[in-house]
Amino acid sequence: MIDYQTFLIPLPGKVNEAVVANEDGSYTIFIEETLSPEHRKKTFLHALKHLTGNDFEKTDVQEIENEAHEADS
Repeated sequence: MIDYQTFLIPLPGKVNEAVVANEDGSYTIFIEETLSPEHRKKTFLHALKHLTGNDFEKTDVQEIENEAHEADS
């Protein structure tokens, strides 16, 4: 089980989401507050794929995003 919390906040530029690993082993997911409910859901599920894919243990950001976007299709 993955421990996480989610916040809707204004994010800079065209960033839709950000995921942060916390010191206690949990994660915080930040989602752009101006997204539509449907886009928020898709963005949230994308963020969860990063968590379930152990992406915080990987180093190649481009590979991480490519794999996550392939899974979104």
